[in-house]
Amino acid sequence: MMKLAVPILVLTLLMYLSPIAGAADQQPAENAVSKDSGWQKLAQGLDLGLFSAPLPSDIGDSKIRVLRIDPQRYQLRLLSASAFENGRPQSAKQWSQQIGLVAAINASMYQEDYKSSVSLMRSGAHINNPRLSKDMTILAFDRKAADVPLVKIIDRQCEDFKVWQKNYSTMIQSIRMISCTGENVWTKQPQKWSTAAIGVDDRDRVLFIHVGSPYSTHDLIDILKKLPLNIARAMYAEGGPQAQLYINTGDHEHEFVGNYEIEIQGNMKKLISRPVPNVVGISLKTKKKPKK
Repeated sequence: MMKLAVPILVLTLLMYLSPIAGAADQQPAENAVSKDSGWQKLAQGLDLGLFSAPLPSDIGDSKIRVLRIDPQRYQLRLLSASAFENGRPQSAKQWSQQIGLVAAINASMYQEDYKSSVSLMRSGAHINNPRLSKDMTILAFDRKAADVPLVKIIDRQCEDFKVWQKNYSTMIQSIRMISCTGENVWTKQPQKWSTAAIGVDDRDRVLFIHVGSPYSTHDLIDILKKLPLNIARAMYAEGGPQAQLYINTGDHEHEFVGNYEIEIQGNMKKLISRPVPNVVGISLKTKKKPKK
């Protein structure tokens, strides 16, 4: 499920994914994570999970990395190149550094113009793509009412989108991975690639998921359901070399990207943080000062 702009060559190259590489400070230290729980506390309301997949990948470290976010403490933000004058695609790290985000992940797949999402994407007054496609899930935040979750993945199979869309300002539509009934809705497929995904758990915490090792999406969903994530719903954000997750709390900095091996004068391996037009980021909420 690659984005529309990826050429056929890249799809072929994905079959030769190399292990995730990079500077040591880009990857979480294995001994810093509890072997029992898999979670490392980065800050209040922010945890990084590192899990070994029960189904090993043929390539890479077979690790599942999950940033668990408490929406009571962190505000989700949609950043789009189309919302800025002379806006351009940037890596998740660049988006984070430019805006001052704590973390960022792919928002969705995008079209050949390198700006437009493939499906509905809007935030406040800005509309990146007004078209509601056949895809079943919509990530919704910036709520308008106090009696709805701060962040919700709306599932059109079991929920009326026309009703729910009135409760949120920001909407990002993408491909469903785990349904409202907890089902794996992807059929089995031979193709494998790196994956970025967004989910919510049974406590309405947000999950930024990154898997550098190549898996079919069907197999990856089964893996996520077996891990101690208490994952309730999930949607696909991006695949292949473009899939990325960046985290910087000040004390902890991590960058995870998808990659592949290209044979150029000696089989060189390159870790590339690729520019993408749309990301979902988080920033720490500030306490409102009481009015005098």
